[in-house]
Amino acid sequence: MRNGRAERSDLCALAVMAKAPRSGEVKTRLVPPLSAEQAAALSGCFVKDITANFAAVARLRPARGFVAYSPRGAEALFRGLVPPEILMLPPRRVGLGYSLLHATEDLIAAGYSGACLVNADSPTLPSSLLVDAVDALRAPGDRVVLGPAIDGGYYLIGLKRPHTQLFEDISWSTEHVFRQTVERAASVGLAVVTLSPWYDVDDAASLGWLCNEVLASRPPTELMTKGYTAPHTTAYLSHLIASSSTKGLGLDRAAEPVGR
Repeated sequence: MRNGRAERSDLCALAVMAKAPRSGEVKTRLVPPLSAEQAAALSGCFVKDITANFAAVARLRPARGFVAYSPRGAEALFRGLVPPEILMLPPRRVGLGYSLLHATEDLIAAGYSGACLVNADSPTLPSSLLVDAVDALRAPGDRVVLGPAIDGGYYLIGLKRPHTQLFEDISWSTEHVFRQTVERAASVGLAVVTLSPWYDVDDAASLGWLCNEVLASRPPTELMTKGYTAPHTTAYLSHLIASSSTKGLGLDRAAEPVGR
């Protein structure tokens, strides 16, 4: 029988970078139109759907799902949200750049053939894009896989080795993140595989796009791929709209964000 490390060498790790869905501590830019409690509950739905998406991908490709959670001590909260086959990856240091680098280091050190880190803001991210990322990392040769977000960041970064340079001196949480990361990869001679774009849900406008996508089948016009169904997110948004507590959540907005 092969040992655990040998088994992991055949697998790509898929990890969602998730903050504990506590009221007032997560998705604060969605308040308003949501209350702090509603925003936290929606965040929990995102995590449920993203990890369910990981499980679906693992049935198609050799992959294993993780929650790379923060802060320390929040594992039990996430354990109550996701199925047991989704594993937990604790944080080492506060800060997005550190979190991404350390998650990559820890997963590669554990013996996984590659690590794809996914944001917790894209519950409808198509399974096909995750499959594409796994396939790109399984191909011979070193590379970075990037999924550009339409706000200028990225929703996914995949690596076979923890290239520290990709996480240093990046203007995090700005529209420059994707471009700077591509430039940094070029400066160290690392090949880049770019996936199709997707969007983050991090403010009232993008919440409107999400509502239009899952409740009215009208995704943003830049998106060429059908999104994941995100059943937990869809059910919760349907409940909020039915309760009339959020004035439609932007469902009446045109789902046409301006790309960068």
